[in-house]
Amino acid sequence: MMTKTIVLACSAGMSTSMLVTKLRKSAETKGYDYHIYAVPTSELPEELAKEDISGIFLGPQVAFQKDTILDLVKDKDIHVEVINMMDYGTMNADKIIEQIKSVVE
Repeated sequence: MMTKTIVLACSAGMSTSMLVTKLRKSAETKGYDYHIYAVPTSELPEELAKEDISGIFLGPQVAFQKDTILDLVKDKDIHVEVINMMDYGTMNADKIIEQIKSVVE
């Protein structure tokens, strides 16, 4: 099975970096082969150029940018979703990993 690259996009990357650590642990525990990292939404164009990304998951604070990001990936097979606000706020990594899995698998 190939590793799926999952990008969490937010405004600055602060809260999301803590979440990335929890998501990596959750994915590993469940045996999912995911490469998960976070970038500010402003860096997505560069990431799209250099990484083979399976899914982009937006922090609720940048949900308003979803259409812009969908436009960026319109020629690629990349899913763009907004992370559930409750799960994001409570850092519920297990629920977010299941959301990711349901979209990229």
